[in-house]
Amino acid sequence: MGIIGWIILGLLAGAIAKILLPGRDLGGLIGTTLIGIAGAFVGGWLSSRFLDRPVENHFFDLYTWGSAIAGSLVLLIAYRLLFGNTRRS
Repeated sequence: MGIIGWIILGLLAGAIAKILLPGRDLGGLIGTTLIGIAGAFVGGWLSSRFLDRPVENHFFDLYTWGSAIAGSLVLLIAYRLLFGNTRRS
């Protein structure tokens, strides 16, 4: 799977992470999208590095999607912990 596939996977993983953790974020849609893309890369790296389960090169592999969504959730939670209280509504 090439870089374009990881970006598309990250976009979708970020959207799924946002659905699982709804709320107002400082970055909005663009911030969530960037967190999703970074989460896909982080999730894939963590999966291959620490779980000894390399991510397959297939876009529709369930484990690839799970690691991308998990990475997006981790980054979204970290983002909210670091920057969650800076916005006053």
